[in-house]
Parts: sequence; C-alpha cells; structure tokens
Amino acid sequence: MSNQKPFTPKLILPVGTQVVTRVEVIASGELVHPSGVVGVIVQAPVDYSHSYRVQLPDGAVVSLRREELTTRKQWQQESLQPALGLGDDLSLYDYVIYRCVVGSKAYGLDHAGSDTDRRGIYLPPAKLHWSLHGIPEQLDNKQTEECYWEIQKFLTLALKANPTVLECLYTPLVETATPLAEELLSMRECFLSQLVYQTYNGYVMSQFKKLEQDLRTKGAIKQKHAMHLVRLLLSGIAVLKEGFVPVRIKQHHQQLLAIRRGEMPWEEVNAWRLSLHQEFERVFTTTSLPERPNYEQANAFLLKARRSMV
Repeated sequence: MSNQKPFTPKLILPVGTQVVTRVEVIASGELVHPSGVVGVIVQAPVDYSHSYRVQLPDGAVVSLRREELTTRKQWQQESLQPALGLGDDLSLYDYVIYRCVVGSKAYGLDHAGSDTDRRGIYLPPAKLHWSLHGIPEQLDNKQTEECYWEIQKFLTLALKANPTVLECLYTPLVETATPLAEELLSMRECFLSQLVYQTYNGYVMSQFKKLEQDLRTKGAIKQKHAMHLVRLLLSGIAVLKEGFVPVRIKQHHQQLLAIRRGEMPWEEVNAWRLSLHQEFERVFTTTSLPERPNYEQANAFLLKARRSMV
C-alpha cells in the first residue's frame, strides 16, 4: 500500500493565528523576506480561494494564499521528520505481520453488498518506535475498510477482552500471518478470562439502550446492528462455556439473519436478548476461565516481538 498524501483542510484560519511562510516574499523584484518567517494573520479571507493578510515581525503586511503559509504548530511537526530520517517512501503498512477478515464475512452473515473488513497487527522497527516521531496506535484506511493496531495496543485490547480484537485471533479467514503472528495465534487462549462477561455484556447493554432510543425517537432501528449485538451475546456465552471464541454462530444462523431482514419483531428480539443476558450470568458463575488473563505470557511475547525489530 502507498502512503496517502496529507489532507489539507479547507478551513479558514482565524485572525490572530501564528503562521509560517512557505514562500519567499518578493517586492520590486527583490527578496524582502525568506521562506520560514513567522507572522500573524490580521485579516482572513471569506473563502479558501482568496488570500490572507499576514503581518510579519518588521510590521510589514503581505498577502499570502493558503498554500503559501502553514500554522506554526504544523511547521514544527513537519520540521521533525527530516531530522528523524523519515522519508516519503516509508509505509507502516509494510510492517503488518497479521491480516485477517472479521465482520459479516467472517461471521457467515454477509450478503452481496457486504464489505470486507480487514483487521490486524503491525510491528514497527525499533528505531522508529523509539524516535521522537513515535508511531500511531493504529493504522486506519476507511476506503478499504482496514485497521491495523500497533502490537502493544493489540495485546492490551486483547487482555481487556475487546470483542473485535479477540475475534481477530479466532477468525477462520486469515490472509497474512508471519511466524511471529503464528506464535501469537498458538497462545491466544492466554487472553481469555472472565473479563469477557463484563466487556461483552456491558457493551451489548449500552448499545441496546441506543437502539431503544432510536425506536422511540425515529420509529426504527438498524436491524444489522441488533443482529450483531445478539450474535455478540451468543459468542460471549460460548467463550465462557468452551474457552474458545466462536466467530461463526452456526446454531442460530437463521435466527440472526431473520433479525437483519427485519422478520423478527422488536419485542421478540429484545426478549431473546434479555434471556441471553440471564444465561450469560449463569455460565459466568460456572466458567472454568481464569479471573484474569495471562498478563505475564502476553508481556513476554511483546518483549520478544520488540527485540525482533531491533
């Protein structure tokens, strides 16, 4: 994947904003000010196509278009990159070690118009991770429906029993897995704990309240959303019973599809949801899963991964 160019927002900078000139200021054919001079906006244009009036340190006021100036904060951020040796050809997507498909296609609940939701892990080189520039916790590409978490962020979310992250470890649709990622998959049970009960249950309860509010205010709900919330409860119950995250809920496949198609009345969906909450509590009291995940094993894996990139 190639790097996306920085997005330049078409917003009007307000009067008083400190800016830095990107171009030389020429008057009567002579250089008056070099590029990189700090100034203050004293008059903003009515739209993006017109110029700003900028006062420079010597009191001179010049007209500059938006592309000829930048905010001082942005200039400082940009100035760090050359010193850190971060070339334009650097793509953090090159360091993806695990790529999988989640969402409707992984659940077996997709249709002809369903997107392909890819998630995974990236492991940046140590020199970049340690640098002043730092690294983002996740890489997002909304156009291609992709999201990759930096490895520490991924492990932290997994330890907290984040549903989507746990499903990444158990999805049957794996597209890329380096030997290090394969090792992570082999130890995925260390992330399963009784925290699944609180995380899954709490998320479903809060989201169902939003659905109920939509029903009261808009007279309708997103059927697909309701389907996935019920599926999440079914999955959570299975995790506590079996110590395994079932990404595909085969037993209730047709019922889930009926919810998405709007064929199951809301009262019936909600009643099923409430009964699943009760079952979830019952299996929580008898689960063999540990109270907490294996933080030590996860931490040892993270240290090994970090060392591999030195």
